Amino acid sequence: MNRKESWNLLCEWTESESLRKHMLTVEAAMRAYARKFGEDEERWGITGLLHDMDYERHPTPAEHPMVGVRELARKGYPEDVLEAIKGHADYLDVPRETLMAKTLYAVDELSGFIVACALVRPEGLEGLKVKSVRKKMKQKSFAASVNREDIVRGAEELGVDLGEHIYFVASALQEDAGTLVLPTESCV
Repeated sequence: MNRKESWNLLCEWTESESLRKHMLTVEAAMRAYARKFGEDEERWGITGLLHDMDYERHPTPAEHPMVGVRELARKGYPEDVLEAIKGHADYLDVPRETLMAKTLYAVDELSGFIVACALVRPEGLEGLKVKSVRKKMKQKSFAASVNREDIVRGAEELGVDLGEHIYFVASALQEDAGTLVLPTESCV
């Protein structure tokens, strides 16, 4: 399991630039939390990178993320990575027992929401305030597909204050802000 092979696998499965960017932002948040928790940054990052690899082809709850999980299992990805990916889909009722699984769930919807907040600001992520993100969370029409309850539940399951969680993820994404505006890495 390495980053380059994982990126190439993602490229085989996902053509959408916006979905690739989403997975890159989740990867960035996962890597930041791995550093914070003293965990394996590569393993956590790859988990975030691949969590939605099958979504473009198999977006229904009947298929996502299990089609991707089966492919990852076939390629020999570790069980804890597979369990974390399964756990990010509430409808599978897979308990999030590991810190990595809880973190993936906590950063998935929030990463997308923070990007949406940044994209409507001239400054992007620069200076994005927790207060602004929380205000946008109350606007149901803004980034309407993002489940606010998942964001709140994710922070709770991770055992972190929601405001601190928003700040941490926004900071992690700011460090990797190029993925929001520049084309993603090229697929080979």
